[in-house]
Amino acid sequence: MNMTTSKVRTAPRMRAELFAASVFAAAVFCLLISLAGGASRAAERQPPSMPKVRVSGDGRHFVLGETGEAFVPWGFNYLGEFGKLTEDSWDMDWTRVERDFRDMRRLGANVVRVHLQFGTYMTGPDRFDQKQLDRLTKMLNLACELGLYLDVTGLSCYRLDRIPAWYDALDEVDRWEVQARWWKKIAETCADHPSVFCYDLVNEPIVGGLAKDGEPRWVGGELAGFYFVQKISEDPKERTGIQIAEAWAAKLTEAIRQADAKTPISVGVIPWAQIWPKAKPVFYAPEVAKHFDFVSIHVYPGKGKVDQAVAALAVYDIGKPLVVEETFPLECTMEEMDRFVEAGKGRVDGWISHYFGHTIEQHEQGAEPQGIVPDVPFVVTVADFLEYWRDKGKLIAGTSPEASEPEGGPPPKVKVAPAGPPLESQAETAVRGSVEQIHVVHAKPRSSVSVLGPRGYKMIASVDDQGGLIL
Repeated sequence: MNMTTSKVRTAPRMRAELFAASVFAAAVFCLLISLAGGASRAAERQPPSMPKVRVSGDGRHFVLGETGEAFVPWGFNYLGEFGKLTEDSWDMDWTRVERDFRDMRRLGANVVRVHLQFGTYMTGPDRFDQKQLDRLTKMLNLACELGLYLDVTGLSCYRLDRIPAWYDALDEVDRWEVQARWWKKIAETCADHPSVFCYDLVNEPIVGGLAKDGEPRWVGGELAGFYFVQKISEDPKERTGIQIAEAWAAKLTEAIRQADAKTPISVGVIPWAQIWPKAKPVFYAPEVAKHFDFVSIHVYPGKGKVDQAVAALAVYDIGKPLVVEETFPLECTMEEMDRFVEAGKGRVDGWISHYFGHTIEQHEQGAEPQGIVPDVPFVVTVADFLEYWRDKGKLIAGTSPEASEPEGGPPPKVKVAPAGPPLESQAETAVRGSVEQIHVVHAKPRSSVSVLGPRGYKMIASVDDQGGLIL
């Protein structure tokens, strides 16, 4: 988007080293936080030393802290296990959240987009569930420990049975008041925590209109029982769509800024220009975009329609950082997906795809969704896509995938040497430590080493022909 951005992006190795150093410092401080388990809530929320992401001084891209080092968001949307919501079970199965965050980090993510369900945190028009707010703080600290930044998307009402009846019954004026109150409380919880990359006001808002008989009042866009689109109004009352969007955005961003003056704010929208080339943005019209620090759009290239997807990017390149906040080869081939990313990288400042709560290996073994051709829902396998996204992140964002597992989790996986002559020696080298501490060990070619891990774990691992052992 400018010479500074282009120059930095030609040095992914440098960015990876700088980011890795920041992650290491953050992990040390986050560990100290977790060790102070008996401290007060205020002490628990003391932010660690992790550089805050901000928009650059020229307003065109992202940088880390006061150093001005370029930062390219790259990662995943995370709802939890496929077909479920994180908040359904995080009170009882927090280990799953930890495991999934570690796997996303291992796949090279530096950003995870989390979708906060409205009803999880607000139990009445002026009542909040402090236990769940504390759980959110715990997730912020987990992200920090792993060097992950969070795109905090709010006001989600993805499942009808989780939408509070009192909230659904409110008219537009009262609904906006409650939404502002909700966002202020979330911002108070997240304020000053460096792991918070941004606030996304709501997923895929539309100006709206009255629901038809049998339709939900405020939500739409149903997909497998989830409602990802949300109206912000029912009756225009002689207002234009842009006027409605501007008033709504002004109210909610002001509520956030009362609690958090620094964290970037955006809203993730469907780029209608991908479907109708002459369509103009509503939420990123100049009158509305002034309330946002960067642009977020959701782009899923269609089969044979990569050019339309690329053209839609230009419509939303309005002089602010541009993030493709959702993308995935739902209909296109892997080759077309790569064409889209390659064609868009000159305009796009960040990319976020999808993680479905399973590792590459688990998808290969049958975890849903598989996406095996010609079966629905995808025309590529999820396992293949995750491998592609991990490797592409190294080139586009300079990410540095990490091989880590939760404490007490599965033992480290090693690359076993191919069949060939007998190993020259047995257990000539002892490798100690956790997987977080060891990534590549160099030893005598075709030898073996003893791997000593946490909780008494021990194994003999083979070294390849080049003397490398990948843990």
